Amino acid sequence: MKSTYLIVLLTFIFVFSCKKNPEYSTAKLVTSQFNYSHEVIVDGMNIPWGFTFLPDNSMLITEKLGELIHFKNGKKTLVEGLPNIEVLGQGGLMDIELHPDYESNGYIYISYASTKGEGKGANTAIMRCKLENFKLVDQKVLYKASPNSKRGQHFGSRIEFDNDGYLYFTIGDRGNRDINPQNIERDNGKVYRLHDDGRIPASNPFVRDRNAKKAIFSYGHRNIQGMIKHPETGEIWTHEHGPKGGDEINIVEAGKNYGWPKISYGINYIGTKFTDHTDLPGMEQPLHHWTPSIAPSGMAFVTSDVYPGWKGNLLVGSLKFQYLNRCVIENNKVVSEEKLIKGLGRVRSVKQGPDGYIYAGIENLGIVKIIPNK
Repeated sequence: MKSTYLIVLLTFIFVFSCKKNPEYSTAKLVTSQFNYSHEVIVDGMNIPWGFTFLPDNSMLITEKLGELIHFKNGKKTLVEGLPNIEVLGQGGLMDIELHPDYESNGYIYISYASTKGEGKGANTAIMRCKLENFKLVDQKVLYKASPNSKRGQHFGSRIEFDNDGYLYFTIGDRGNRDINPQNIERDNGKVYRLHDDGRIPASNPFVRDRNAKKAIFSYGHRNIQGMIKHPETGEIWTHEHGPKGGDEINIVEAGKNYGWPKISYGINYIGTKFTDHTDLPGMEQPLHHWTPSIAPSGMAFVTSDVYPGWKGNLLVGSLKFQYLNRCVIENNKVVSEEKLIKGLGRVRSVKQGPDGYIYAGIENLGIVKIIPNK
């Protein structure tokens, strides 16, 4: 009798918790209606933090330890002329993105950990450059977060452009959650927006605040390692790491506060609470969260017809559980999820290629291509 009562009680607790948890209440695990395989396209990689495709279908791939690799027709070539990159904890050479008008201007954007500026340690920098004869030239640092920190966590950092040509990038809270994310007079824990040449847009939300960091677009973030423009709406979608639980997907909007660490669905890694709140006035709710955490990295929308039933789905890498997460989206809600390419390694980055196929950067492996079996 006691065991029956205990089962009923636990069931009630679980159902009640599901109602408070967007993931458990709306998202279910699904299985694709087709089989797929994968092919290793670029092997021998350590941490392929980011990659992008050039117009000739070659690839530029960043290795976190400070190498930029050009890959074409099975050949890897090291690109020379990188800035000084500090490999510190989670920091190193991170994301890479092409200018939307790359074929006309040749601009490439990279994010990396830099020791330049105020204080000891490092912080995230954003650079614009060009590629000539396997060398980076015409380098210009567009933004450098300050002050530097000796801490090794939460550098961010993803790069994306919107439909109006604005440059967005993310920088994590650098492990200083109680000071940086909620203070617009300080860098870190933010999404930033610039013109493509580094100028501050006059329409940025805090340009009239005398003491604010004028490049800030949104704040109250922990550590965003996924950012993508929605292919239909043009909105900027992000995901970010929570601590133990509370990884989030958000649509970022100008001037909005996304709550970290005042609100969260997560707890400290040791199991203690740091906040009693999952919502507060003036702070945005995630459109989805993962509790327990999956440690998300990389983000891409499927826009091609290569994969039956996947068009419009959102892909997110899981570092913790080593799979690519396929999220089915309806009305800006994740309604179901599927785990892809499980067990290959930590999924660090993901892109849809010019050929419509999905490519993923897997740590200690390389770049893999997901192939539907006909």
